Amino acid sequence: MVTRIKICGLTRTADVEAALALNVHALGFVFYPASPRYVSPGQAQPLTRLVPPFVTSVGLFVNASPQDVRDVLLKAQINLLQFHGDETPEQCHNLAQTVQKPFIRALRIRPGMSGADLVQYEESYRNASPWFKALLLDTFVDEFGGSGKVFDWSIIPKELAPRVVLSGGLTAHNVTGAVTALRPHAVDVSSGVEQSKGIKDQAKLLAFVNAVQHADA
Repeated sequence: MVTRIKICGLTRTADVEAALALNVHALGFVFYPASPRYVSPGQAQPLTRLVPPFVTSVGLFVNASPQDVRDVLLKAQINLLQFHGDETPEQCHNLAQTVQKPFIRALRIRPGMSGADLVQYEESYRNASPWFKALLLDTFVDEFGGSGKVFDWSIIPKELAPRVVLSGGLTAHNVTGAVTALRPHAVDVSSGVEQSKGIKDQAKLLAFVNAVQHADA
């Protein structure tokens, strides 16, 4: 089994190149202006051009309009949309349909949520759109975007875990245990491999990838 690795919140050429050198599977770019990791469509253009075939470039959006998404895709080479706001299943479908791109949906886990809630949430998006690919599970915080905090992974049902992208507070120190226990389809990290917001740390990137590979082995 190979757990896919997504590095999110990339803002610099050097960090994109460092992630690619580690053979990660996906790179995430944040198109939410309120985020400290925000990149404009123009800034993302040269970064996404570095992404080779068979590596997925992911665009993160929060309550974006169809025009917002179109403006990004006119410049940036994005393969997969990630919706991280209050978008309903129908809104996600319409946005994806407009630009003919598949999407993943972030579910921010609140205290008190159950495994049944997660399964029902996934089913609602899967039924709403053929463009839906997976849930990304993150920790609920008041602001949108990544949380950098861990939620209770034990609520993830075993039948759902192989289909989800696990996010929220992952680091090289806890990702081996998370992957070993859950066997998610993929893991997503941003703040856990940074030296400051939007600036990645190459040693932390290497340690994170090694930790995931150790779990797989």
